[in-house]
Amino acid sequence: MARISVDVDGSRYTDEVEPRMLLVQYLRERLGKVGTVVGCDTGNCGACTVHLGGRSAKSCSVLAVQADGQQVTTVEGLARDGELHPVQAAFHDNHALQCGFCTPGMIMQSLDLLAEQPDPDDDQVREGLEGNLCRCTGYQNIVRAVRDAADRMRPGAGPEAERTAAGAQTPHPRESADSAERTGGRQG
Repeated sequence: MARISVDVDGSRYTDEVEPRMLLVQYLRERLGKVGTVVGCDTGNCGACTVHLGGRSAKSCSVLAVQADGQQVTTVEGLARDGELHPVQAAFHDNHALQCGFCTPGMIMQSLDLLAEQPDPDDDQVREGLEGNLCRCTGYQNIVRAVRDAADRMRPGAGPEAERTAAGAQTPHPRESADSAERTGGRQG
């Protein structure tokens, strides 16, 4: 057994783990972070993508012992005070999911992409997400969601974007007027 200490979604965990335990197994089985999905177990699909030390990583390709001393962020660690992260809200508002299986990994990879390229065009989004697979969609809504998230996160794009740039969250999509407009005035 190996002893690890990891900061996951802002909480510190110290555990004894088998040296061969994968990070995805540790997150799901030990910590209950089931938003991190087990997909292919080969690193091909990207469903298990998390942030490790501030960068996206496929957690089925990383041993838990390799995360020792590092910060891990899962999709569950993005929302603050019940408010969706701008990328989560953009995926919701743009219907960028169908079954939802790939969505956590897509969101985590999108964050990494937007950190590197804050204003990507469609081709850059597609290239930035090429290691994450979706079996249900044609990717158009996913690309649209990432571009929307880029707009929401752009400094100076309005009060919501300024709060986001300062670390606060944008309002939940159900509370925004444009969301109500897109849904024909229905809320929720």
